Amino acid sequence: MSYLLRVLLNDRPGSLGMLAVQLGTIGADIRSLEVVERGDGYVVDDIVVDLPSGSLPDTLITAAEKVAGIHVDSLRPFAGVLDTHQELELIDLVAAGGKDRLQVLADYAPRVLRVSWASILSKPGTEVIRLYGSSGAPETHLTDADWLPLETATAFDPESDWVPDAWKEMDTRLAAAPLGTDGKALLLGRIGGPDFRPAEVARLSYLTGIIATIATKKSKKPDA
Repeated sequence: MSYLLRVLLNDRPGSLGMLAVQLGTIGADIRSLEVVERGDGYVVDDIVVDLPSGSLPDTLITAAEKVAGIHVDSLRPFAGVLDTHQELELIDLVAAGGKDRLQVLADYAPRVLRVSWASILSKPGTEVIRLYGSSGAPETHLTDADWLPLETATAFDPESDWVPDAWKEMDTRLAAAPLGTDGKALLLGRIGGPDFRPAEVARLSYLTGIIATIATKKSKKPDA
């Protein structure tokens, strides 16, 4: 079975190699890796790992943290491999989606951004409206979202008053970004964590900015 292992490690030569060695001692095989964030002396990596049948996933955490300077941020089941080109594919899919392009965005955003679900929201008055939702989007809808309209991409406190209790019970981490200038926003939910890193929020901002531009151009009719 494949797992997505998010680790924070010291940014020094050999750290990743030592991690690979330790994972190898339990029969785990690294399939792909992506740098999520790099800071002053540290790096956050997402690593897709195959674990032999019958092995307990907790052995991945134990093995990884045997390496000095490595901390496991999260571990969750994962299908596929990490591929940064998926963002470009998502942009192409949205561009070709016609009138359903925002539904396409909601459908594919979870896989590309490695979250549990996605919703596109609007708040034209006092009521929060879910315009589109991905598979797995919560049945419990928002009744309040004082952060709408949204100006910049943001990671939210999962214990905020506006977060439904059902979402809190699932330990859902949340982030959102504006979709254009008409008040729509893309809301992402990641059940069980990990927290959204600043680099992930920046990545979300860039992606939704491009998609909003595409959507605006697609909606404009050519001059007669």
